[in-house]
Amino acid sequence: MPSRRTVLAATAGVAATLAMSGPAYADDKKLRSLISRMTLPEKVGQLFVMRVYGHSATTPDQADIDANLKEIGVRTAAELIAKYRVGGVIYFTWAHNTRDPHQIADLSNGIQKASLTQPRGLPVLISTDQEHGIVCRVGEPATLFPGAMAIGAGGSRKDARTLGRIAGRELRALGIRQNYSPVADVNVNPANPVIGVRSFGADPHAVAGLVAAEVAGYQHSRQVAATAKHFPGHGDTAVDSHYGFPVITHTREQWERLDAPSFRAAIAAGIDSIMTAHLMVPALDDSGDPATLSRPILNGILREELGYDGVIVTDSLGMEGVRTKYGDDRVPVLALKAGVDQLLNPPNLDVAWNAVLKAVQDGELTEARLDESILRVLRLKAKLGLFKEPYVSQAGVTRTVGVPAHLAEADRIAERTTTLLVNKGGLLPLSPRRLLVCGADPASPSGTTGPPTGVLATAFTELGFTATALSTGTAPSAATIARAVAAAQDADAVVVGTYNLSAAQKTLVEQLVATGKPVVALAIRNPYDVAQLPGVPACLASYSWTDVELRAAARVIAGAVAPRGKLPVPVQKADDPAQVLYPIGYGLSYPA
Repeated sequence: MPSRRTVLAATAGVAATLAMSGPAYADDKKLRSLISRMTLPEKVGQLFVMRVYGHSATTPDQADIDANLKEIGVRTAAELIAKYRVGGVIYFTWAHNTRDPHQIADLSNGIQKASLTQPRGLPVLISTDQEHGIVCRVGEPATLFPGAMAIGAGGSRKDARTLGRIAGRELRALGIRQNYSPVADVNVNPANPVIGVRSFGADPHAVAGLVAAEVAGYQHSRQVAATAKHFPGHGDTAVDSHYGFPVITHTREQWERLDAPSFRAAIAAGIDSIMTAHLMVPALDDSGDPATLSRPILNGILREELGYDGVIVTDSLGMEGVRTKYGDDRVPVLALKAGVDQLLNPPNLDVAWNAVLKAVQDGELTEARLDESILRVLRLKAKLGLFKEPYVSQAGVTRTVGVPAHLAEADRIAERTTTLLVNKGGLLPLSPRRLLVCGADPASPSGTTGPPTGVLATAFTELGFTATALSTGTAPSAATIARAVAAAQDADAVVVGTYNLSAAQKTLVEQLVATGKPVVALAIRNPYDVAQLPGVPACLASYSWTDVELRAAARVIAGAVAPRGKLPVPVQKADDPAQVLYPIGYGLSYPA
């Protein structure tokens, strides 16, 4: 943690310039005065939010230095800021930014110091994707909550607000002040490969209420800027915009009914930022451009029709969905022309940065247009208190992150989300017995302490079972299936985790059922798996394989708590999507 003298020296100039009007943030006159003194390169830099490798702003590991040199042309985060004057930095687990809470706080302080010691030193808006559930960048010992679809199954706006409040408090203690959450997409396509359980569900009204509640929690006391994503809606696509260019075929009326309500609710709740989607919606703009580059969508609909005047941030500019039509030098320029304020994570920062600089020098973009976006970004930084308190303390980390009260709240919320879909003959709850826990072990979300089978087996052991874990993977071979069937002979019952049920997983479950042992299937990602398992005597959905959700599922299976979750999406018949097997709101419980 920098000393008080360092903090005062680094912030003295800008603090004097931005004498705060009241306790919240500086007025526009003072911010515009600051912008007027910025050089053009400084202005361009403020528009970018960039990744950088390493656990430290100045002394990362050599492998991270090498990665930075290869991808960005700098060695460290401090050099990134000195060269490009970026207004934001995004943290990723894979970039080694998030080892542990105290390290994250030190990294955040190092980044702030590097920026505040530059001319016109401005605080950096540090961001991440902490959606919870299957997308987490900050892992344990931070508090991890169920993901959006699980919260949708719980159906409690109070729980959504509590999640945002606690998660926002912990992120703020780490120096992360912009969170790319909640997902406001309404998942009406079971084949959606990129949203799915990241959405609260398929009911626009329910999703809107939960989005607004989570936004209120995150932005409580201006602790973190929430981000509703992905505008104008990514819930009805079978294409992942990371790797392709989705097209949403909704009519304007369908968009108004299905996609718009959650974004309207976020705006009404005072959302600080909205993220764009790299997809085409011909009914909203028939030019063939992705929404990220569409002025009719971002300026015409989002700004003018919906009345949003907060920060618009792009989804990652390295994703294929925004790169299919234009080169990496054109994308940032066109995004700014469309109405974007923050340019997130371009694949080549030097190309993107210089393209924006040249567009201003050539007259394609005006400095006045840049100033509009910079003003919105600086307003947000001021609102969050970054001009007054850019640094965080290690003591704040210790008293805030992953404390027992937060962890207990996450467990209580998770217990209200597990959904019981099938319970033939009252098989559940199971009494303590010898238990085989097998099934899929997908790559763990950040913070998961081990593979799902291991986490579940441990949870059952703590509940009094004799539990044995056997990982069979997402595509078990015949030999693997045979091992599981043999292991089932020594168990009194079997719990098998399914993950986006494949043909091989289905064969595994069917052969386990054929042993005559009681079999409980737990869908650890999409709840749609149940449609392909008609012979299973018991089936539940946990909506994720994170520890908090798996522990809750174990408690439900064991009867320590009753199942309370209700499906937030419909589950259709596998061979006839027009036939709904389990509607929205379906969920069983145990007799009182």
